[in-house]
Amino acid sequence: MGSGTEGMGTRPPDVLRVLVVDDHRTVADAISFAVAAEPGMDCVGAAHGTREALALAAATRPDAVVMDVRLQDGDGIEATATLVERYPGIRVVVLTAFVDHELLRRAADAGACALLPKDGSLDELMEALRSASREGFAVHPTLLRGLVASTQHRGPYAGLTAREREVLELLAQGLDVAAIARSLGISLLTTRGHVKSLLAKLNAHTQLEAVVTAMRQGLIHVHQRG
Repeated sequence: MGSGTEGMGTRPPDVLRVLVVDDHRTVADAISFAVAAEPGMDCVGAAHGTREALALAAATRPDAVVMDVRLQDGDGIEATATLVERYPGIRVVVLTAFVDHELLRRAADAGACALLPKDGSLDELMEALRSASREGFAVHPTLLRGLVASTQHRGPYAGLTAREREVLELLAQGLDVAAIARSLGISLLTTRGHVKSLLAKLNAHTQLEAVVTAMRQGLIHVHQRG
């Protein structure tokens, strides 16, 4: 265990030392009180921003961190990545009011061990702090259900503009950029901009890769021309 704060000498050596990070002071206080009241846990501090969180972590060396996504001066996911890099044994439980695929990926990549709803129960948070493994990434069922529901309602062209959808369809038909520009009545420069945006959104390096990726994801269906 790392060095403690003042008065920690009376604590049992196996106590779980928790740092709470949330930009809302009322929420941070509520979680801090819950942690302090939990047998075998101790709240070593509460921070409301990334800089304060990193400074407190350096001073108190917590075993676990409750991390909000949106902080006063930055991003909780980036703070999580920094903490995990600096203290490989630390466990970070991330709280969020909303989840999408990008947030899910970022939290996992940052090394968080659990993702919980911000309006969830304190009992579930305490359990996550105790049981979440640094070797895994647990996502609360409520967040997973919301993620599935949002995906189903977004439709097959989620994330693409109407014009990007048209460009994608024409690329799939074998048209080059100049032909697409003529077909849509837009400039070559504008068309190239749409293609560049498509490549980025589909994580593709070439136009062919973008078409193949879109076909695999069910975004487009190529019809044979007679």
